[in-house]
Amino acid sequence: MKRREFLKTGAAAAVAGAAGATLANRAQARPTAQAGPDVLPSIKLGTLEVSRLILGSNPFWGYSHKSAQLDAEMRAWHTDEKIAQILDEAAACGVTAVVSPPDERWRKLWAKYTDQNGKLKIWISQCHGPADKMLAEIDRSVGAGAAAIFIQGARVEEQVGAGDYDRLHIWVDQVRRKGMPVGVAAHWPEIHPELQRRGFQVDFYFQCMYNASKTSDYSAAERKLAEATVTQLKKPVIAYKILAAGRLQPSEGFEQAFNNIQRKDGVCVGIYARNAIDQIRQNATYVKMLTRG
Repeated sequence: MKRREFLKTGAAAAVAGAAGATLANRAQARPTAQAGPDVLPSIKLGTLEVSRLILGSNPFWGYSHKSAQLDAEMRAWHTDEKIAQILDEAAACGVTAVVSPPDERWRKLWAKYTDQNGKLKIWISQCHGPADKMLAEIDRSVGAGAAAIFIQGARVEEQVGAGDYDRLHIWVDQVRRKGMPVGVAAHWPEIHPELQRRGFQVDFYFQCMYNASKTSDYSAAERKLAEATVTQLKKPVIAYKILAAGRLQPSEGFEQAFNNIQRKDGVCVGIYARNAIDQIRQNATYVKMLTRG
């Protein structure tokens, strides 16, 4: 089935309809002893192989990009135990990596999760500073078991906006000296092409599909600018906010993303599993079908 056939027929609706199990019901229904996890298409971030779908963590920490009320609801609901269940469910669906900042709560959670043989094995650290503490945060990420590191978009944009490419070089070089894959993120569509032009030695880019940090604009025009950026980049790109922070239906957001990224690229998508943990399986199914198309 071609990608457009999948998205325009009942197949997409069937996938969406399957995303109705609550976290509690899924935990009861899914036995701990399972057959092997599903397998998703993979990409390479430097030397690190990851699934083409990466789990985002914004909902864990209450970053809804919608309202303060929803932020607070997300923070209250995501206990460590629920986050661990979501990580396991993602792994069962073929997702191999999660992105999270290396804050203290996450570092403790990840240590406990890995000590208890959690199923998801790869953590990509999103180092978010502040700028004068970035090098220490990189070092903490390495010590806490990150498999790759990238610099958060807001911190990259601060340096680019100030014309301080030297400081950005220092951060990137620090990760590289640790022997780890290194990336940079951005919301602004002009940043990654400029870093590529300047010869920054990065292994991957995280590109926001909307310039939300600068304009709070989730318009189609902003997305077109991001899509044009992605096509210019030679290193792997991880597209994020492909669902416009919940403003697009998954079928539409995934189709738009996969129509504009290359086979070397992937997507990072978080979920709010309070009402439907099977959103993870839905997203994984879209990635499988759209990769074949």
